[in-house]
Amino acid sequence: MHILRHFILLIIPLLTIVTANAQPAEPVTEPAPLKFEPKRDFRGVWIATVVNIDWPTSTKLTTDRQKQELLDILNSHQETGINAVMLQVRPAADAFYAKSREPWSKYLTGKQGQAPSPAYDPLEFAITEAHKRGMELHAWFNPYRATFDGNFGSLSPQHITKIKPEWFFTYGGIKTFNPGLPEVRDYIVQVILDVVDNYDIDGVHMDDYFYPYPIAGQKINDEETFKKYGEGYDDIKDWRRHNVDVLIKMIGDSVHAHNPDIKFGVSPFGIWANKYQNDEGSETSGGSSYYENYADTRKWIKEGWIDYINPQLYWQIGNRSADFEKLLSWWSDNTYGRHLYIGQAAYRINERKIPAFKNPAQLPDQIKLMRDNPRVQGSVYFSSNSLTNNLLGFTDSLRENYYRYPALPPPMLWLDSIAPNVPRDLTAKAVLNHVQLKWTVPTLAKDEQPVYGYVIYRFDDGDKINIDNPKNILRIQYNTNLAYEDSTVQRGKTYLYIITAIDRLKNESDRSPAIAVKVP
Repeated sequence: MHILRHFILLIIPLLTIVTANAQPAEPVTEPAPLKFEPKRDFRGVWIATVVNIDWPTSTKLTTDRQKQELLDILNSHQETGINAVMLQVRPAADAFYAKSREPWSKYLTGKQGQAPSPAYDPLEFAITEAHKRGMELHAWFNPYRATFDGNFGSLSPQHITKIKPEWFFTYGGIKTFNPGLPEVRDYIVQVILDVVDNYDIDGVHMDDYFYPYPIAGQKINDEETFKKYGEGYDDIKDWRRHNVDVLIKMIGDSVHAHNPDIKFGVSPFGIWANKYQNDEGSETSGGSSYYENYADTRKWIKEGWIDYINPQLYWQIGNRSADFEKLLSWWSDNTYGRHLYIGQAAYRINERKIPAFKNPAQLPDQIKLMRDNPRVQGSVYFSSNSLTNNLLGFTDSLRENYYRYPALPPPMLWLDSIAPNVPRDLTAKAVLNHVQLKWTVPTLAKDEQPVYGYVIYRFDDGDKINIDNPKNILRIQYNTNLAYEDSTVQRGKTYLYIITAIDRLKNESDRSPAIAVKVP
């Protein structure tokens, strides 16, 4: 579960050598070594905006200061090797983006409905800056949470709870959309499509807040809705699961219909169901999304309604009730060909009451387990501050070890399996203390998808040419510029350059011929 859940409970009870224009050089390509760092690896981080957890740090910041804070965050994550950010754009039926049917978030300006001044679009700014740094941006929505606290008097007159009060129930002192109402599902889909249609996002992302987590003495007031819409269901619990299923399928279908290149993923609570509750569950004994949130998360991946699942495995290796290693194994056995990214609890590092999280090896050991499992494609850390604060040196460990080389996000072949064609006419020219690379656009791919970016590889003279080894990646660029300047060269050395093209879903072309150049 996210730290947000802990917060709520408190407040409510990633060869020809020349010195000028270079000529193609074709060293012998040999088989790849058996073991090196992954070239395909999803390395994500959540940037939480609710109650200003990560950004912005205060609602009193000027527009320029808000922007600078976000740039500092993105720069830090880029240096760490992160290649995806999950930015919370709709924490409570409100917006961190301008093209919205919902009011501006109070966590942005201090007052719900009040636009930033001077005006800017935080989501648009974040997307542009993330892409400049070779990072995907997934827009993180909270689908059902309508308020985060009980201060209903501070809500904007344009807030949906004021316009359609009949769509909500109050539970644990906060307002939640009633998932059983068809008009609620239609509304949530439209909110998400506002972003899909108007912003250059890479993914639509949801966390674990579906039906609310159980609170002793509280009751979900949806009996009337069940009477009206529950035909065919004897058990209200099965009906509730059906309601969430319908929304998830609607969102997946709608997102892909509007933009086939946008990924749709969910980050559920780390336990789907316990084995004692369900024969197909995990060997655990904790809460579960299936029984507590009425979220049949395994079904969504099994049916192919979502592109990735990102379970929050926020426990240590060896935890008695919810062992990280056992849950990792269970989820990897239940991916059904979709992507599995593991939610890791960076926020728990150095937690006083749990010795395992005071051990600097805990999260690195989790990464080792994930990398030993071929069905795991990466991880996402909660949350941004925990990485930027470098708790117990974990971020240093990522930067210097696990993420020391760049990585491309893994491709989603069910969305797009056709790679771009090879970039053409690569040239390299040594000028003073740098090398200028130029090339021309590939011919159009079979699926007529435009090129989205390029990967530039550099090898020392005598190196084996192997583009599967990420240590040879000089740069991954998410733009269509046809030139690159390598200013990290050393005088007197000879380098070989190769370039590939990538499309929006990060399918990679075959490689160009290698070009050798000697720096004078």
